[in-house]
Amino acid sequence: MSNPSHRRTRLIACLGALLSCASLAAAQPPGVDSQGSATVAGFAVPYSTYASPQAHRMFQRVLDEGRHAPPLTGPIAASRAYYDRINTDRAERMRRLYPVRIEQRTIAGVPTQVVTPAQGIAATQQRRVLINLHGGAFLWGAGSGGLVESIPIASLGRIEVITVDYRQGPEHTFPAASEDVAAVYRALLKNYPARNIGIYGCSAGGFLTAESVAWFIAKKLPVPGAIGTFCGSVTELDGDSAYVAPVLNGEPAPRTLLKLADLPYFKGAKATDPLVFPANSPAVLAQFPPTLLITGTRDFTMSSVIQSQRLLTAAGVDAELHVWDGMWHSFFSDPEMPESREAYQVIVDFFGRRLGR
Repeated sequence: MSNPSHRRTRLIACLGALLSCASLAAAQPPGVDSQGSATVAGFAVPYSTYASPQAHRMFQRVLDEGRHAPPLTGPIAASRAYYDRINTDRAERMRRLYPVRIEQRTIAGVPTQVVTPAQGIAATQQRRVLINLHGGAFLWGAGSGGLVESIPIASLGRIEVITVDYRQGPEHTFPAASEDVAAVYRALLKNYPARNIGIYGCSAGGFLTAESVAWFIAKKLPVPGAIGTFCGSVTELDGDSAYVAPVLNGEPAPRTLLKLADLPYFKGAKATDPLVFPANSPAVLAQFPPTLLITGTRDFTMSSVIQSQRLLTAAGVDAELHVWDGMWHSFFSDPEMPESREAYQVIVDFFGRRLGR
């Protein structure tokens, strides 16, 4: 029988060799080239244990909706009808949870929907107003999409929210939407000081919120008291999440990225223009008001939102970032999840603290 001390010595030596190999593997993982590009095959990512059971169930529904969505390059009428059905259902579910009144109103020639809480506007909110800019790839989302983003905020915040049906592609091109937002904003400035007006939006609406502030600056308008850029902000789409998130959401890994500037609305516009992406100008960013940024770890825009917060902070802007693990693009459009309720409260609290300062 061999000496136990010799066996321990050999075991320690073997363990040392294994640890040495593991360290080398960690230093130079297989599948990562000299440019840092990783190739991953046969790798399973469990759904986040930090996400709620409700989110886990909703994620499966969102995956199914994605599989049935019309192609982005297909007829625009089909896409608008498809997403309007989804958003109309969401808005109806929201109204059961968050009672509001809705009024169709034209402001400065621009169609809008004015959403107010059924219980009445709070005394502290009488001199404040929020503008919502809906998402939808600058192609769809008018009407029902704006209500989805406005109903819970108006109800919880006890504040008036005006959602703007701005002009979109392919019928219209940049800067039509910025012009529409500016027209509504100018009209509201007649009744509200700029510091009491907030603007927010999700996805295309998040990008448009940033573009609108840059437009106001260019046109010598006072900037609003605070803004929210959710699932889209001041930079182009890029970074790790643009490649990883589609895979985590059951889609093929993209070979090339669809850039925001490739959308029909931006035909003829330049991605280097600060009025398209304010991140192109630190001087413009430095004039931005306090900004709330929201995203999730399965959102393909997460990296660009994080980079936006980084650039805004570097420019001296008070930029507040919230990230939910396991959440997808525009996750809070479905109201039943705890994560959605948390996001609504974050939005309400942010504007409650910032407006009027």
